[in-house]
This record gives sequence, C-alpha cells and structure tokens, in this order.
Amino acid sequence: MKLKVKNISNIGGVVKAPPSKSYSHRAVILASLANGTSKLYDMLFSEDTLASINVCKTLGAQITQNEDYLEVVGTGGKLHNSSESPIDLANSGTTLRLMTSVSALSDNDVILTGDESLQTRPMDLLMDAVKNLGVDAKSINGNGKAPILIRPGYVGGETNISGSVSSQYISSILISSPLSEDGVTLFVLPDFKSRPYVDMTLDIMKKFGVKVLKGFYIKHDDCTKEYKSCRIDEFKVKKQCYSACDYTVEGDYSSASYLLAAIAINGGHAKILNLFKNSKQGDKIILEILKRMGADICIHDDYVEISSDGNLKGIDVDLSNAPDLLITVAVLAAMAEGTTNITGVKHARVKETDRIDTTCKQLRKLNCELEEFEDGMSITGGVCGGTVDSCGDHRLSMAFSLIGLRHDIEIINGEVFDVSFPNFIEAMAEIGFELELV
Repeated sequence: MKLKVKNISNIGGVVKAPPSKSYSHRAVILASLANGTSKLYDMLFSEDTLASINVCKTLGAQITQNEDYLEVVGTGGKLHNSSESPIDLANSGTTLRLMTSVSALSDNDVILTGDESLQTRPMDLLMDAVKNLGVDAKSINGNGKAPILIRPGYVGGETNISGSVSSQYISSILISSPLSEDGVTLFVLPDFKSRPYVDMTLDIMKKFGVKVLKGFYIKHDDCTKEYKSCRIDEFKVKKQCYSACDYTVEGDYSSASYLLAAIAINGGHAKILNLFKNSKQGDKIILEILKRMGADICIHDDYVEISSDGNLKGIDVDLSNAPDLLITVAVLAAMAEGTTNITGVKHARVKETDRIDTTCKQLRKLNCELEEFEDGMSITGGVCGGTVDSCGDHRLSMAFSLIGLRHDIEIINGEVFDVSFPNFIEAMAEIGFELELV
C-alpha cells in the first residue's frame, strides 16, 4: 500500500507520545522472568512488541491483556519451550537479540527465526560472546544469522563483546545473566555505541529488583588494532532473581520525533505529552537537534513544547548514541537550509535495512544533493516531491511522510509503520497532518 498525504490544516495542538518500544520489549521480558505477577501499564502493542509477548508466552509466561494493563505471571526464570516448531519473531530484531541469551534458560531446545529481513541480521558476535558463558547457540544455516538454535544451559563466568555493532547484544547478556548458574562479568570493548540503550536496560532491571555493578578502566597497550589506549566498560551481575512489580512504560522519543519534526518543518506550536525530562532514552537528543536547527523547545517534567516558524538550518550531528533518529534527521536536513553532516551511525547499516544506504537512495529519488559515507552522510537542503519505497523499514515510511508537508510524496509499502507506531496516522492527524493508505 502507498502512504500519502490526505490533508494539512492548522499544524499543532496537543498529542500524547506513544509508549516506548524499547521499554515495552524489556518490561514484558523481565516480567516473564520474574517471580510473581506484574502489571505493565501503557504498553506498546506493535508488531515488534507482540513478537516479544509471543515468545515469552511460548517459553512459559502467562500473559493476559486487560483493558488498562498487561498482566504477566512470571516463570521465576524457569523457562520451557512449548513449541515444536521454530518460534517466529516476524521482523523484530530486538526480540531476536534479547531472547537469544534468555532462551538458554529454557530446559529444552529453542529455535528463534523470523521473516526474510530478520534472517539477514548478524548474530555471530552475540553467539560467540555467550559461548564463553556456557551457552550453546548456533546458526542453523551456518551463516551467523537466524534461524538460531539455542540449547539448554547457562553457566555464567566472564566474557567480552564489541560495543560497536549493537547495544542489544550487551542488553541481551545483561538481562539473562542474573539467572545464570554463577553470575556474569561482561567486558564491553570499544567503541561502545548506543550506550543509552544499555542504560535503559540497567534502569528497568533495577525496577525488577536486580542490581548490576558497573565500572570501567583504561587500557593503554594492545587494546585493538585501531586504538593505542581505550576504555573498557565492565558489568558485574551476581546470581539473583527478578521480582514482579507494577510498571508504567514511558513515552517514546523515537516515535515522538516524527510529531516534533512535523512542527519544526511546517511551523506551528504543539505540546507532546508523556515525554519525561529525566528519561534515559538516547533519542531524547532529538530535542537538542531541533533546537540547534532553529525550533524553540521547552522541556517540562513529563511533556515537551515545541514552536517553529518552519525555517530550519543545517547542523553537524553525531548520532552514535541515537541511530534510530538517522532517517528523521536526514529528512529534516533535506528540508533545511544549508548542509547537515550526520556521523557516528555505521551501526545503522545492520538495522531493518542498511539505513544509510537506503536513506540515501530514496533521497536521491527526490533530487536531494547528498554524499554517503561509511558512518553517515552529508545532506544539502533542497528536495522535491516524488515516489519512494520504504523497503520494509518502518522508520523510513514515517520519516519520509514528513516531506508531504511541503511536496507531494508517495511512500510505497508505507503501511509498515505498524512495526513500532501502530496509531501513527491517528497521532499525526491530531496535530493536523492527515495521512492515508491507498
């Protein structure tokens, strides 16, 4: 289906940001591992988070969706796979990565797989790291990718992993480690990208009763081929249990970026609710980015106000800790005056698509002047209307729809926003930007 602009009128108003996808994934997984019954409020029910709910049910958690909350009766860490077939995770890379380590806690074999896109996502770094912890996880096709077979057994001990590819590998080990036989000491080697996502993991683990000791040291020789000295991050997790709790999921800065960017591009004023001032989400940097580009931002304890005259300017921005903002910032750059240089997002090449390559290809279809680099891109403002393809990437579909504020735009396969923001069309309509699928 094609996503198109239906109507634009009086851009602005008050709208609630959708619940955080990252926190929703983690909440249902930790609740499923906990002792007791948890109530999860304001959960996001998207295609990705439903994949996490499904695999947790399959491994033994009792999960019931009520009107106001999701009730999860935890397993106490004693998992059992009730499926004789591979567990289908659809397109959720987060679920695949987080659950690969967790699945080793099952008392029988688990096979995790997904759609064609998910089966292109690299998993070998994670499988190699958990091997040192007594976890037997292997790629069935021998290519380091799903389907992944995980056999029972999680001893623990020491291991290390590069932080340069995906923070989800690190979160996967941290989430599962309290339930290992001996606990885990994890060393994260440089460069440590997307660090805020690991901070989010530690934050919610604490809410569910698990303590993690963290520190770092500087190594001055033989660090890597690239570094003569480097920082090594260390996480110590003793054997312990998760405890059930009532938990409310905060708003998602990633999804809210489309609402905020719409105001910044078009001009107007809006209040976005459910965005917390003290959030640990790395994508909160969108507020700083929009301010630097020319919008007025006022941050309150639990909501954000934005005003703009629609005149944006290009900036230099490092998105190493917020790769999910790449396509939103690229579209903002294409609509701004001057040149924007985006760096630090080499790891965005292993998302739902190679987001650097895909974004550049689709912008070029709209006559945008840009240059692609291994870890980012340089974009000079100036874009026209046309037709682009989401390439199955939910963030491209949503971000490129913003071009419709100034030019005619059609996004082929535009319906994929369901992956992370099921009510995207309705939320955008609340601020006067009406979209439709045709």
